[in-house]
This record gives sequence, C-alpha cells and structure tokens, in this order.
Amino acid sequence: MKTPHDLNERTLADAWADLKAHADAGLPLQADAFRLAFADPEFLLRRETRGIRFQLEMLKPDLDQQAQGIENTIVVFGSARFPTPEQAQAQLAQARVSGDAQALAHAERDVRNAGHYEQARLFGRLVAEHSSKLPEKERLFICTGGGPGIMEAANRGAHEVGAPTVGLNIALPFEQSPNPYITPSLSFKFHYFALRKMHFMMRAKALVAFPGGFGTLDELFEILTLVQTRKSEPVPVVLYGSNFWRRLVNFDMLVEEGVISPKDVALFTFVDTPEAAWEAIQSFYRLENGASLS
Repeated sequence: MKTPHDLNERTLADAWADLKAHADAGLPLQADAFRLAFADPEFLLRRETRGIRFQLEMLKPDLDQQAQGIENTIVVFGSARFPTPEQAQAQLAQARVSGDAQALAHAERDVRNAGHYEQARLFGRLVAEHSSKLPEKERLFICTGGGPGIMEAANRGAHEVGAPTVGLNIALPFEQSPNPYITPSLSFKFHYFALRKMHFMMRAKALVAFPGGFGTLDELFEILTLVQTRKSEPVPVVLYGSNFWRRLVNFDMLVEEGVISPKDVALFTFVDTPEAAWEAIQSFYRLENGASLS
C-alpha cells in the first residue's frame, strides 16, 4: 500500500514530467488553469507571485548548503575583470607586438592587477588548508559571487587543495557564467540582488574585499552598514590592498566631517598579503588558540 508520502512524490514527479515533455518537444507552455500551481511557470512569473519567488530564492540555497555541511563561510569580493597572470602576460606580449600605446598601457595595468588574482588564489588556499584541520561543524568555506576575476581566484585556491567552494551567481543582462572552480552542487544562481546579499551574510564569518568596482563597493558598504548598525553579528571586514582602498575612500575625512564615528574605522582592517588577511581573521576569532568560531 502506498503511503501519503509516496503519493505526494508521484504527483510531484508527474507534474515535472509534464513540464519536461513540453520542453523536450519544443512546445510553448500556454496558460493552463488545470496545471498544478507550482508547475505553472506563467503563474510563478507573475508580478503577484514575486513574494513566492523571494521565498524560493531564500530556501533553495539555504537547504542545499545545510545538507552539504556548509555552515561557516569566508566571503571574498573583488573585481570580475582581473585576469590570471598567464592571461595578462599573453595580452602584454600581444600589445608590445602591436605597437598600440593605449593597448600597451591597458596590458601593463592588467599585469599589475593580475597580482591581485594570484593573491586571492593564495588566500583561498590558506583558508582551505586551515579548514581541513578544524572540527567538521567549524570548517570554513570560501564563498564568492561565482564569477571570474577575484571570485574565480579565491574559489580556485580552495578547489586546488580539494575543498568544496560556494558560488552565489546573479542573472545579468550580459550573462555571467559560474567559474569552473565552484563545487557544482554549491553553485547557485539568483535573480534578486537582495536575496543574494542575504545569503552572503547568513553564513559569513568574515568578508575579504579585494579591489573592485561598483559591485564590490555595493557589497562592502552594505555589510559595513549592517555591522555598524548591529543588524548583523560583528565579523572581521578585511580590505585587501591598502593603497587601493585608501585612494578610493578617505575614511579619515568621513570621521572629520562627523558622518561616521571614530570607532567606525575599527570595523575594518587594511592588509596587503594573503597571510595578513588570514591573520586578521584568526586574531578576531583567536583561532590560533583553538577557540570556537561562535
């Protein structure tokens, strides 16, 4: 005799098979009042069902990470535009041959920025190597926005020593594919920026922000605001590349003008090496003494 659970599973499977049959046959899905609501894409994509989509984007990555033991993450932000050192050197060689002064200047800049790629890769490796020695419930996993550049580098460093890595990608008009160093079962895609940001913070034990553009700044200042206003638990915020960050933001001027408090500049730390970034996180949690992350 079939149980209610078996019957429920069969109903879900039938609904999915119906959808897949339409897709495989290339048939357009027409609005159908008789279709089960959760198997009706037109219904789920209506403006009125936006709240349901919010819930789904909240639940899916959360449940999948729970099932795979991802409880503590080190979130790494940074530019998607920084090439690997190998790519940068190849572009520099081509620019030198071309004789194009502008192309040469851009290639030389990319060689400099490729240094950040390699440092993010080394940082990811440091986190993964330390994590492998921790109790299972306290292991730390690299989590990035899932794209190329700094994100790829951090995922890559952890992946190269056999650690699972997380990617929280975002659907954009110019499609951004997940980088190849994310664990496939931990590679998530979001439609809503707000839900993606929430997932960054839900498991974050630290944020390391490498040089980056609007996206990096958006994510960094959102997290600083959450920590400053105590809407989230304090976490170490590490600004990698002191020259970049000090040129970009005059934090001292913000204090002088009274728009932030002097104590707010203690919410973050400047570093210039992967080792210093990891040491800042260790110091915050006293990991070197075997203390718990909690």
